[in-house]
Amino acid sequence: MANTYTKIASVAVGGAGAANIDFTSIPATYTDLCLKLSLRDTRTQIDDYVNLIFNNDSGSNYSMKSVWGTGSTTGNSNYSAQTANYVFQIAAASATASTFSNVEIYVPNYTSSNAKSFSTDGVTETNAATGTDRLDALTASLWSGTATINRITLTPGTGTFVQYSTATLYGIKNS
Repeated sequence: MANTYTKIASVAVGGAGAANIDFTSIPATYTDLCLKLSLRDTRTQIDDYVNLIFNNDSGSNYSMKSVWGTGSTTGNSNYSAQTANYVFQIAAASATASTFSNVEIYVPNYTSSNAKSFSTDGVTETNAATGTDRLDALTASLWSGTATINRITLTPGTGTFVQYSTATLYGIKNS
């Protein structure tokens, strides 16, 4: 079990919004990484998705399996050979005002020379009149890259991240 979390970097989106959130020059001095997100974007729908790319790798090197539930249904999703990892659905412009999605991404052994597994846990509240008023999801993902992760880029599907969206990256030492 991790016993020390150290903040590596934090991003708070300003009034102009942001097309992406980018963590660069991630040091290789930790055991694991943890990314905590509070996000919303401008897409003119209730929600939008967020993609994650490690080390600028936009090859077909990402896969994921997810279980999810909304206010009215449950399901699962499987994606393989993707050019980015679909991380989560976040609140967008048509969701209840001032609601943000909360997501945690945990990346163990990010300096390993093997493929990198990572997990995502998140929740979105939209207060939609339909059955999709909430989305809770757990996701297991894999990046087949073998390099140490030194960059993490998050991009919304079709909108831009709105003001007050935040992302904080932590390094974790297990010793």
